[in-house]
Amino acid sequence: MTTTLAQTVVAGLKSRILAGSLAPGTKLPSEAELIEEYAVSRTVIREAVTRLRAEGLVETFQGRGSFVLAMPEPTSFTVEASAIRTQADVLAMVDFRLGIESEAAYLAATHRTKAGADAVRAALEAFSTAEPEEAVEADFAFHRAVAAASGNRFYLDLLDSIGPMMIMLPRTRLPEEFSPTDSAHVERVRREHDNVAAAVIAGDAETARAAMRVHLGNTRRRLQS
Repeated sequence: MTTTLAQTVVAGLKSRILAGSLAPGTKLPSEAELIEEYAVSRTVIREAVTRLRAEGLVETFQGRGSFVLAMPEPTSFTVEASAIRTQADVLAMVDFRLGIESEAAYLAATHRTKAGADAVRAALEAFSTAEPEEAVEADFAFHRAVAAASGNRFYLDLLDSIGPMMIMLPRTRLPEEFSPTDSAHVERVRREHDNVAAAVIAGDAETARAAMRVHLGNTRRRLQS
């Protein structure tokens, strides 16, 4: 019962803090005032304040009371391609993509929709018919289509923050036989893309995840060769 009452107090104070009626630096009402306002015991009020402290919303000073803390400014997480300079950076980026894009492919298959499947199919076709000078953009567009099909905007936002450079940077460190003008290499990548697309379109989540891991894992092995 005490916990339920404390939740009520926490919700009430939190809404006032988030709305700005209790501004940063403002002292919370005293225990006596809160007891009267919410018609609860001192124990309930102290539990509620403890929870607000745990959430980083207030800070308590001995003998002075509890004060509202400033809310952190929202920030957007981005991966700056310009900061990726060395071979180790590129390998680290591919490792990062392995975790992110494998799960995006899994979700794209799990939450498969006709629109998402059609977009992945179209991106695969565009990559297969792209001219060498269009290969980087077409490659990125395929990976972007899979991320979009996941239905989770954070995957898409993250890929957009890197952009086509996530394709270009590894290629600048690969031998000539892995260039967009090498037909054998382009065919290998197309088959890898095809495996990812087929699994996403079929709604086979585990295979989609594995196919993306194979594709990006092959990229990593090419970089290390």
